[in-house]
Amino acid sequence: MSANERYWAFLSVLHRRPDAWAALSGSANNPDLHGTVRFYQTKYGVLTAAEVSGLPVAAERCGNAVFGFHIHSGSRCSGNEDDPFADALTHYNPENCPHPAHAGDLPPLFANRGYAFQVFLTDRFSVREIIGRTVIIHDAPDDFTSQPAGNAGAKIACGQIRARQARADGQI
Repeated sequence: MSANERYWAFLSVLHRRPDAWAALSGSANNPDLHGTVRFYQTKYGVLTAAEVSGLPVAAERCGNAVFGFHIHSGSRCSGNEDDPFADALTHYNPENCPHPAHAGDLPPLFANRGYAFQVFLTDRFSVREIIGRTVIIHDAPDDFTSQPAGNAGAKIACGQIRARQARADGQI
């Protein structure tokens, strides 16, 4: 398959219902932060599409507009006063790889006035392996060096990854 044919094949995948998805909600300090991450299983890996609004906007022009983005091993978006998403646990890392080779290490989100949109392909996991886990946005960019998790700062948004559900009429 040529690169052009692959491009159109991936584009067509984005027009179908995702195989799994996560609805992101911000922490109490980020109530306007929300978004959706969609996961599509393909023969080349998982095509992932993220759309997020309400990301913190830096006061100065050269301030941080890059946010850590990971799949975590936990299954809940709950926590405590110090860490509102503590139950999301650590990065998803079934092979016990060093950072940044965790299966859950995703490309960072680059915000544009509080909005981010990205699509990428990964073969680090299958959709089936991540259902029930969580997606986390951190308030700082991942440094891709620090162990064990990249020093990406506080968790500011979380969503549980859910399988696509059949419709009431039996259709998927």
